[in-house]
Amino acid sequence: MFKKATIYFIGSLIVTSCSNKKEDAPKQNPVTQNVIVDVIVAKPKNISHTVEANGSVVANEYVELHPEINGRITFLNVPEGKMITKGTVIAKIYDEDLQAQLQKSKVQLELAQITEQRDKKLLAVNGLNQSDYDAALNQVKSIQADIAYTQSLIEKTIIKAPFDGLVGLRQVSPGAYVTPAIIIATVQEVNKLKIDFTVPEEYSNIIRKGNTVDIESDAGISDRIKATIIATEPQITLATRNLKVRAILQNQKLNPGAFVKVYVAAGADTKALMIPTNCLIPDDKNNQIVLVKNGKANFVNVKTGLRESNNVEITQGLNSGDTVIVTGVLFARPKSPIKIRSIKTLEDFAKSNNNNN
Repeated sequence: MFKKATIYFIGSLIVTSCSNKKEDAPKQNPVTQNVIVDVIVAKPKNISHTVEANGSVVANEYVELHPEINGRITFLNVPEGKMITKGTVIAKIYDEDLQAQLQKSKVQLELAQITEQRDKKLLAVNGLNQSDYDAALNQVKSIQADIAYTQSLIEKTIIKAPFDGLVGLRQVSPGAYVTPAIIIATVQEVNKLKIDFTVPEEYSNIIRKGNTVDIESDAGISDRIKATIIATEPQITLATRNLKVRAILQNQKLNPGAFVKVYVAAGADTKALMIPTNCLIPDDKNNQIVLVKNGKANFVNVKTGLRESNNVEITQGLNSGDTVIVTGVLFARPKSPIKIRSIKTLEDFAKSNNNNN
C-alpha cells in the first residue's frame, strides 16, 4: 500500500508540473510582414496604334525553267545574273528524230490530199462510193493531226523565257541529258517586288486595298520604305487564325526571299493606360494585375490591348490614378499589407530594361 501511494503521489506532481508549464508559456501571435514593392500610377499616355508583322520579299514573277520532254541539250544560253527579254531561247533539246517524223508526215499528207481530190471528182460523177471517199478524207485529217502533234513536240524542245526578268544560276551543262524534273535555270522579275505578310484576324478591318504600309529591312536599307497593299487572301488561315496580305514594292533593291518587318497603321494616336509588361500575372483564362488599395494588395482581372516593347495597354479593369505593383508582384497575396518603396514611371522601367539588356 505504501508503494502504491508513493507512485500515485509522484504521478500527480508530474501532471501538475506539466500543466503549470503550459499555462506559463507565453502566447505567440503570428506577425504578418509588409511586402515591399515598387509601384506605378496609371496615367493616360499617347500611343500610336501600329501593328508590327513579319514579312517576306517575293519576286513579282518567278519561274523555274524545266524541259517538258526528255532529251539531250544541244543549245544552252543562260546569261547568269543578267536581264533577258521575253521569248529569248534559253535551251534547245535534240529534235532531229522529231523533224524526220514531221517530214515523213508531210510527204504522206501530200499523197493523201492527191488521193482525196481524185476520189472527190470520181464521187461527183458517181464513179466512187461515198464510203471510199470518206476513208480518203479521214486519212487526210489523220495525217494533219499527226503533223500538229509532232510540231507540238518540237515546240517542247525549245525552252524560252516567259517574261522579261533576271536569270539565276545555270544548273546544267551543254550536252547533258535532262528530264522534266531537272531545273535548267530560274527567271525572276525583280523591278517590282511583292511583300507577303500576315496579321492577326482582329486587325483584318484595318487592311484595305490601296493602303500603304512601312517596310523595314536589314539588307542595306536604313530608312523605312513604302509598299502598297494589292490583295488579301479571302480566307483566314485555320492553323494560325491570321490573315495573309500582299503588298507591292516598286524599284527597290531587295533580294527575293529576304525577311522584312512590316508596320501597318491601325488608327490615329489615342490616349491609353499603359503599364510595364512584367506587371501582368498570366492565368488560364484571364490576365491579372495587383493594385494597392488602402495599403493592401488587390488582385484584379484585366484585358490587354496594344503591346509595345516593354509596355502593354490595359483596356479593361484599370482606371486612371490606380496604383499598380510593378516589382514584388510574386510576393503579394490577396489582402496582404503592402509597403511602397518608390513610385516609378514608364520611362524609369524602360531605362532599367535597356541597362539590363
